[in-house]
Amino acid sequence: MTDLTSLSDLELQKLLAQHDYQSFTTLYNRYVEAVKKFLLKVLKSDELADDVSQEVFIKIWLNREQLIHVQVFKSYLFIVARNQALDYLRAAFRSDVAMKEIVQTFAEQRSTTEETLLDKEYLRFLNRVLNTLPQRSREIFALCKEQGKSYEEAASILGISRNAIKNHMVYTLKVFRYSTEKELGIPLSLLLVCLAASY
Repeated sequence: MTDLTSLSDLELQKLLAQHDYQSFTTLYNRYVEAVKKFLLKVLKSDELADDVSQEVFIKIWLNREQLIHVQVFKSYLFIVARNQALDYLRAAFRSDVAMKEIVQTFAEQRSTTEETLLDKEYLRFLNRVLNTLPQRSREIFALCKEQGKSYEEAASILGISRNAIKNHMVYTLKVFRYSTEKELGIPLSLLLVCLAASY
């Protein structure tokens, strides 16, 4: 058996695109632990991270012919991993029991480690949506959600009624919900659970 470990990702993926199983094994061994670590941060379960990582590499093998068009294998691999994790979480949200287990696990295992690629992408998305809102809505969102002010406190600070604060927050959450479902294809609640893993 030829030793392929000295080959670059690009060389290996070209071989893999030609159905070379040894190159697949080499890439698997090179990245499987990193993929598991990434998935563990998202799914908060060793068992789930193991299962989903296997699904990720199965997908890489089944779609190996597409690798001829991939410029950076590692980036492509982690996008596949992210999508597999989201697929699992979408399915879990359709099951009350599974969702309760996931939320409980998130609560028990919140971490202060560096944000994952997934966290950063979602935070950029939320900031982009927030920047589309009227200035007053952004101010109110910052007071109520980022600074933890009550509606009464925000109303006092801004010199407007509590009802006006509530209306702005309802509008803002509607925009977030619509944008999340349209652009990411997931419920807003799922996005917030994913982000909770970082805090």
